[in-house]
Amino acid sequence: MSGADLAIEIVGWAGAGLILAAYLMLSMGKVTGQSATYQWINVIGAAGFVVNGWANGAMPSAALNVVWMGIGLVALSGLWRKRRRARAKPE
Repeated sequence: MSGADLAIEIVGWAGAGLILAAYLMLSMGKVTGQSATYQWINVIGAAGFVVNGWANGAMPSAALNVVWMGIGLVALSGLWRKRRRARAKPE
């Protein structure tokens, strides 16, 4: 296995670990689905899967994880807009 192949495997396994950790934290009540922490962990984990899937020719997995990343980024955008509106409210 070349160094590049090893790096791609590490990135893929790290992505898997992050997504599983996010789900575990959600299931244990440590984060909510509306927390930036949860969404960022999912986005970064999905990015690892995209890299690994693309490099290994697993296009369905890569495509699924591009969508997973997109969902996380949309959720983060909504959280950001919500926080911005809350800060802009006159007291």
